[in-house]
Amino acid sequence: MLPRKFMLDDLFDESEVRGMNCDVYLKDDKYHVDVDVPGFAKEDIKIECHKGTITIKAESKEAHDENKKYIRHERRYHKLERSFYFGDIDEDNIKADFKNGTLHLIIPEKVESNKKQITID
Repeated sequence: MLPRKFMLDDLFDESEVRGMNCDVYLKDDKYHVDVDVPGFAKEDIKIECHKGTITIKAESKEAHDENKKYIRHERRYHKLERSFYFGDIDEDNIKADFKNGTLHLIIPEKVESNKKQITID
């Protein structure tokens, strides 16, 4: 079951996340996030995790060559950012891969292993 406050970015204007569409689903007791980041290289993408919130940032550099006489120049610097709140997750075991403009994250839920056995006197 997903936390009640799952997507933090739903609070903001939809235009702020345009170009970074995603699918979020549960599979094998892990969260999976597929994020489209077209036009970015793997090196342009940063993923941060803090207190159950995953933040994905993508930043490109302007493609401009002084030796060219541009007729039309639309490929400029741009920056995208999106955050998701998952709650209690295992931040040390998050996996990420990037293929064909899609970032795929696998986020395991935290397994509580600090249970203490109490003996009866």
